[in-house]
Amino acid sequence: MNILNKTYVVVTTVLLMAFTVQLSAQIRRTINEKTVVTSTSKKSNVKNRIPSTRVTYRTPQKKVVSVRNVPNRIIINHRGQQYYYANNRYYTQSRGRYIVIAPKVGFRIRVLPSNYIRVNYNNFTYFNAQGIFYRQLNNEYEVVDPEIGTLVYELPDNYEKVTLDGQTYYEYANVLYEKVQVDGTRAYEVVGIIEME
Repeated sequence: MNILNKTYVVVTTVLLMAFTVQLSAQIRRTINEKTVVTSTSKKSNVKNRIPSTRVTYRTPQKKVVSVRNVPNRIIINHRGQQYYYANNRYYTQSRGRYIVIAPKVGFRIRVLPSNYIRVNYNNFTYFNAQGIFYRQLNNEYEVVDPEIGTLVYELPDNYEKVTLDGQTYYEYANVLYEKVQVDGTRAYEVVGIIEME
């Protein structure tokens, strides 16, 4: 009988501790789900269109990636110039080499790159593939500038850090991003478009 009482006390204690720990974890999870942290202090300083002369790049020269050949490439004609697409990258040809580029706004393709992510913002659906935003137009996809406020959770590998009015931002394909927190997760919000002069 004595062993039964000790077993009962031990089991009751273990169950009580398990219940307390589970309740504590549920309370923490509920609090975290309701917490949304966004950065709003920097946004007021950035206008939608930013002249390139106001932006300072951290590295003075962008690294140019080029290759000798592009196997299994698709040729795309855009405004009288040929571009090449292979391995989820776009290329232009110069002096016998193929240089990796970001396609310009207005560039159209018939099939999206295989690694795109669907992004919904303000009743618009974008397709983001390695930092390039597309919108569907009939049977094609056109490269577009995303709307200010659009969120992405990853930047492409070759983004660049820039400084504007003393603040650090991230740039890729002339789209300016600010690092923000959304539901405790790091994200990047579109805050402007850099206009080349």
